[in-house]
Parts: sequence; C-alpha cells; structure tokens
Amino acid sequence: MTARMTGKKKEPPPSQASQSGYAEIWAVVRRIPPGRVATYGQVAALAGKPGHARQAGYAMHALPEGSGVPWHRVINARGEISPRSEAGWAVGWQRHLLEEEGVAFDARGRIDLARFGWDPDPPRPPAQRSRRPASPAARRKPPALRRP
Repeated sequence: MTARMTGKKKEPPPSQASQSGYAEIWAVVRRIPPGRVATYGQVAALAGKPGHARQAGYAMHALPEGSGVPWHRVINARGEISPRSEAGWAVGWQRHLLEEEGVAFDARGRIDLARFGWDPDPPRPPAQRSRRPASPAARRKPPALRRP
C-alpha cells in the first residue's frame, strides 16, 4: 500500500541535512536511565515533535557509531524491539543490552511498559509547609478577640 492510498505522508530516510534536527531526539534518549525504556512516540513528543515517532526511529538509525546515546532503550509502542530494515544481529543485541540492565521480556518478547517504562516527570510528594515559629506580632490576638 502506498502513501497515496493510505493518505499518510511517509517521511524521507535520514540525510545529512536532516541529522541536525536529531539533536533534540538524541538529548531525550540520553536521559533514559538504565533499566528503563521509552517508546519512539514518547521520545519524539519529549523532543518537541509529537506525532513523529518515525522521525525518532530515523534519528536512532542515523546515530554515529560510538555516540554514547543509549539507543537500545527505545522500543515500539507495543513494548517490542522494532525489526530492522537490514536483517542481522541488532535485534538480539538490543535485547541482550536491555536484559543486562534488568529489563524483562515476556514469552511473546514484549516489555511491560507499566513496569519498565520511563517516566521523565515522576509524581512528587505534596510539598510540606514549613512550620516556622510565628513572629511575636503574629502571635498576638486580633483586637476584636482581646479582653478589655
């Protein structure tokens, strides 16, 4: 089925010119901690490109060798490692790297996103009000409550 038949535009493969736009995506991926994963769509949204999961995939494919970006922590929305266009060792290597970080796969080869998904903004406990001692002026009773 072509892009014309589906009504969806297909993004072009990465080029040297488009790689400059990948910096934001790579910066987000660098923040994913060991033992956690993020989806392509989540990474794109956090990089300011909501709805551009495919662009996040292109950015991962375009990573320069030895970049230090933890590409293996980015998976698809089903919790699976995405197949690569070129067959080979990459899928097995990605799984190996994730398992070394403690990420578990189920019998279908999926990762439980509720358990291993990265939350860049975890909920914070409610702020505690400081209990500073009241000033002498604040401890005085208002005039209406004073006895004559």
